[in-house]
Amino acid sequence: MSRVPGWLGRLGAGLTEISERYNERRAEAEREQDDPEPVGDHVPPPPDYAPDVAARPDPALAVPWGVRVAAEAGWRLLVLAGTLWVLMRVISAVQLVVLSFVIALLITAILQPTVARLRRHGVPRGPATALTAMFGFVVIGLIGWFVTWQVMENIDDLSGQIQDGIDELRNWLLNSPFHVTDKQINEIAKNLREAVGANTDQITSAGLEGVTVVVEALTGILLSVFCTLFLLYDGKRIWEWTLKLVPAAARPGVAGAGPAAWRTLTAYVRGTVIVALIDAIFIGLGIYFLDVPMAVPLAVFIFLFAFIPLVGAVVSGALAVVVALVTQGVFTAVMTLVVVLAVQQIEGHILQPFILGRAVRVHPLAVVLAVACGGMVAGIGGAVVAVPLVAVTNTVAGYLRSYSQKSALRHSVRPRGATALSAEPTPQTPSAPE
Repeated sequence: MSRVPGWLGRLGAGLTEISERYNERRAEAEREQDDPEPVGDHVPPPPDYAPDVAARPDPALAVPWGVRVAAEAGWRLLVLAGTLWVLMRVISAVQLVVLSFVIALLITAILQPTVARLRRHGVPRGPATALTAMFGFVVIGLIGWFVTWQVMENIDDLSGQIQDGIDELRNWLLNSPFHVTDKQINEIAKNLREAVGANTDQITSAGLEGVTVVVEALTGILLSVFCTLFLLYDGKRIWEWTLKLVPAAARPGVAGAGPAAWRTLTAYVRGTVIVALIDAIFIGLGIYFLDVPMAVPLAVFIFLFAFIPLVGAVVSGALAVVVALVTQGVFTAVMTLVVVLAVQQIEGHILQPFILGRAVRVHPLAVVLAVACGGMVAGIGGAVVAVPLVAVTNTVAGYLRSYSQKSALRHSVRPRGATALSAEPTPQTPSAPE
């Protein structure tokens, strides 16, 4: 009985201590309700028994530097690819207009020096443009008429020569070391006739599509003539209006790159015309002395196909060799091939480096890829304009790179003091040649 009061005293002391702690917790809760802290900034302290945990790093810093650079470059390349895709879709939708305008630019590059020369001799702009355009279009029309006349005049003789050439080729195959029999030749001819008969519908539809192509070609010719006239007459003001669409910060560089690109395009077109003319003359003379029929129309085709680099020379040369083979025999075809290869070697190693020069020289790999891409996108017209487009782009990129380097150097060595204003050059906007 003497221990009971001591036990009750300890129990009472424990209850008193628990009551005091409860009152403290309650007072704390009331204070937090009266003055609450922001939820985002309030971080409860970890309990005493919790282990120490290191803070997690920033996820961006955890990514390797190479991966971050690749990601930054990747999304920019995706944006550029999307922009290029949209641009190509727009160009495909208005392909006829774009090709007509580009052909007008090429014709203007040939005729513009004549307009400038007449202007220097005091001829007003309108008459100078009219005289130059009339002369250029008359020459082009006469060339087309002459080719058509030559083909129509020689078509009957050519049909007989082709038949004789086929018979001669048949006899050569029978007596050749390839052991070709008469039965095999007849079987090949039969298969060709059956293929033509089986594809009559396709041939007819191709003919109907040819009518549409003729209409589109006439429309493109009219658009090219119209654009050429205005480019010859008002090219300078058209370029100045185009410059207003460029942001003011980039306008000086673009204003200087425009004339540089025009000089490159003019040099390319002039050089290509001269090289194509030399090819046509020498190959035409060679096949003329070899008695190949329609030497003059073939020479004109060689001249026109020369505007398609690499591919055009192969196609036109192969056409001349085939005509020589089916009309004059194997020996004449071999000699025609020798003439074509000799002229093309002289062109590639002497004429193009000398006439075109280093300013418009494009690497052969770039030429092949450009012609292939242009042909896939826009056919023959795309193959024609692909190489001058690459040459002009190369010139513009080189000029803008040089301009940016000079601009950065000029700003880095800007003079200080009282002479700074007088020494700072006044930017001038170069104008396009008339």
